[in-house]
Amino acid sequence: MELDGKVALVTGSASGLGRAIAERFARAGARVVIADLDAGAASNTAREIGQKDRVLGVAMDVTDEAAVNAGVARTVEAFGAVDVLVSNAGIQIVHPLEEFSYAEWKRMLAIHLDGAFLTTRACLPHMYGAGRGSLIYMGSVHSKLASVLKAPYVTAKHGLIGLAKTMAKEGAAHGVRANVICPGFVRTPLVNKQIPEQARTLGISEADVVRNVMLKDTVDGEFTSLGDVAEVALLFAAFPSNALTGQSLVVSHGWYMQ
Repeated sequence: MELDGKVALVTGSASGLGRAIAERFARAGARVVIADLDAGAASNTAREIGQKDRVLGVAMDVTDEAAVNAGVARTVEAFGAVDVLVSNAGIQIVHPLEEFSYAEWKRMLAIHLDGAFLTTRACLPHMYGAGRGSLIYMGSVHSKLASVLKAPYVTAKHGLIGLAKTMAKEGAAHGVRANVICPGFVRTPLVNKQIPEQARTLGISEADVVRNVMLKDTVDGEFTSLGDVAEVALLFAAFPSNALTGQSLVVSHGWYMQ
């Protein structure tokens, strides 16, 4: 599947999953906006992808309404449209619920859920005006089930399923689709940070966290790869009809099976 002529905005894409998706979209012919809280990293990633005049780095705090609106406006100014949104920006904080501060709870939900809302709302007028669009939310296996120590993350990722289903219904009349990608554990900086945190909290070794917590329910003991997730993002972005709208796809080496 190809994205020739399409413009894609990917949040949290200076590194990790977002960068892998941005790179895959660029190879598929899209013009891509690298939106990230770190403006310098966004610009560096855009330059490193190496598609001259086809990849742009912009600063974006997805919890800041003005920053989101400005980033989407810059996208349209540079490339004339926004056809694909990948709402990928996210963080992880690991505690038992009783140890979460209210500030941490609100920060987690703001980045994952408020960010998805604000970026969606900013992109919709441009998508509706063009009569086409693809909204892709980065969920998780935790959009489908729960794990200890991750109450706000699980709550937020479940919420993205509801948002996508609603947008699939609202967007259909305007040619706009909505989907959720639900990866298992991918060796990103976000996951690497969790390994020692969970080891300390659970009182086990880091190797046991990987083997007996993160990967114990996969069919092969393997992490999901960046490329696996990027290919699913391309599938949703390039799919030619509404047949898959409102759906979530789990990419987890069998950890969760629907």
